[in-house]
Amino acid sequence: MHKNILVIGATSAIAEQTIRLYAKQGAQLHLMARNEEKLQAIAQDASIRGAKAVSIQKLDVNDIDLHETLINEAFAKLITIDVVLIAHGSLPDHQACQDHVSTTLREMTTNGLSTVALLTLLANKMQTQAKGVIAVITSVAGDRGRQSNYVYGAAKGMLSIFLQGLRNRLFDKGVHVLDIKPGFVDTPMTANLPKGPLWAKPETIAAAIVKAVDKKTNTLYTPWFWMGIMMIIRTIPEFIFKKMKL
Repeated sequence: MHKNILVIGATSAIAEQTIRLYAKQGAQLHLMARNEEKLQAIAQDASIRGAKAVSIQKLDVNDIDLHETLINEAFAKLITIDVVLIAHGSLPDHQACQDHVSTTLREMTTNGLSTVALLTLLANKMQTQAKGVIAVITSVAGDRGRQSNYVYGAAKGMLSIFLQGLRNRLFDKGVHVLDIKPGFVDTPMTANLPKGPLWAKPETIAAAIVKAVDKKTNTLYTPWFWMGIMMIIRTIPEFIFKKMKL
């Protein structure tokens, strides 16, 4: 039996690779993102790879007033949704965030509040159907605030706490909530950053996501070694950590 998959932020590199994997499984896909031209290309590729059906919908995640209408339309299209993947985000210029309140608030909305808004709507819909998985890409950056990216990290950390509560709320309703915490990923969003051995390809992250959804994992650190790295970072005493240049 095919799965019905809703992907929000479908044009992100990780989402695109995940879509390809679900397409090969013969899933029915509904893809949402801001760039309609790229959405169409990804949809066509998914169809060629074996998707049962693919539909697209333009969505600017920061246009929160339109969320409810668009989510209702997605459910009307798919009827029942087995997996929701939320994969949108931006990597802000941290210095610009430090300098300008408006930049900080915009990035917090894009990386945090817009997803909270979507999750509030999706949780109610999924609770009504009493099944399915909600999977959200956050980041290892949300595990501890660091001077180099604490705006981005704060948004992702907020999401992780929100997802914990949502998982607790929906557990006995038949709906599972997965928090996906990638480390460094080689994507267009990180193209200007120097790469090293800790960096992963979007294909690797996508394969881990599909597996974690099937296993109903609670929190996925991907690649796996980031669980150990972040465990060490979280346990560094604050009187030491605040002196570190991270």
